[in-house]
Amino acid sequence: MIDVVEIQKILPHRYPFLLIDRVVELEPNKCIKGYKNITIAEQVFQGHFPGHPIYPGVMIIEGMAQAGGILAFKSLGEEEQVDTQNKVVYFMSIDGAKFRSPVRPGDRLEYRLEVLKHKGNIWVLAGQAYVDDKLVAEAELKAMIVDK
Repeated sequence: MIDVVEIQKILPHRYPFLLIDRVVELEPNKCIKGYKNITIAEQVFQGHFPGHPIYPGVMIIEGMAQAGGILAFKSLGEEEQVDTQNKVVYFMSIDGAKFRSPVRPGDRLEYRLEVLKHKGNIWVLAGQAYVDDKLVAEAELKAMIVDK
């Protein structure tokens, strides 16, 4: 398990843009499972939408990407892991994004990502997001690890 304190040592994101609270499973070079607790206190609900709060799809995709970044960093060799403070993960593409059900305050949004391809500093991941084991979003993400 990786808690939010450890996540902040891996990712450069901070409030209000750190979109993963905990990692509950991680198999280097294979898969990751983590989650974010969605609360009405999220800043985004001030405008999306007043009186009918829906967590934006773009934030779901970004949360998937952050989980993927953790997976990529934790999959690096021991020598490379020492230098994660000087590296960052950049999106290259988002393909096949689909949003199947709205995510609302009170939901626990679970990210599940699987490595489809990894070559050098480029990663291709299949990502899904679930609430109560119901698929709410999916996408194929391509990213690369670069120096800051």
